[in-house]
Amino acid sequence: MSTEILDQPGPIAPSPAVPAGYITFEQYLTIGEDTQILEWVDGEVIKMAPAAQRHQEILLFLLHTVGLYVELHDLGRIVSAPFAMKLAAQKRGREPDILFVKRERLDLLKDTFLDGPADLAIEIISPESVGPDRGEKFIEYEEAGIPEYWLVDFTRRQAEFNELGEDGLYHLADTRDGIYRSKALGGFYLRIDWLWQMPAPTIEALRELKLLG
Repeated sequence: MSTEILDQPGPIAPSPAVPAGYITFEQYLTIGEDTQILEWVDGEVIKMAPAAQRHQEILLFLLHTVGLYVELHDLGRIVSAPFAMKLAAQKRGREPDILFVKRERLDLLKDTFLDGPADLAIEIISPESVGPDRGEKFIEYEEAGIPEYWLVDFTRRQAEFNELGEDGLYHLADTRDGIYRSKALGGFYLRIDWLWQMPAPTIEALRELKLLG
């Protein structure tokens, strides 16, 4: 599957302390953290809360379904956090739970960060991240021109799929039939009820999407 998930086999060196005060984006990239995602906001490093088990279950479901679809259709690459997305104009280094980069823009995908906005950003909302995900990141991703921004809120069992319009603003996609059809992923669709099922219906979804025999 064309995903990048950070594996840490064997001994792990102690992480450098997170510095206080202003640091550059390049300095931010050198900071290691084993249990939390770090983001760079106006030169300051922000620690995000550790992910809950339900958050990780939804993350893995989307990685499997979206990731295999992207690979089989040769659409580009998906990458999961921790992995920085540099939004230079916004002075931000964000780490979406999942980001997708189209094949024709893969030159922006560096070893340790994406040098520009993704073609799709997915944030799985935890109670601690409601404010940033729905507020600051919504505005930043919109300003950066990210074509699709998915918000998955497992606490409220709500999923919102924001698509960038010709006016440069996000507009909520119509999912009244319970299905989201992605434009960024070229034909991929998601039954929203799949997100709330436990255990996640990964095999069922892959078969329906004709990704498994």
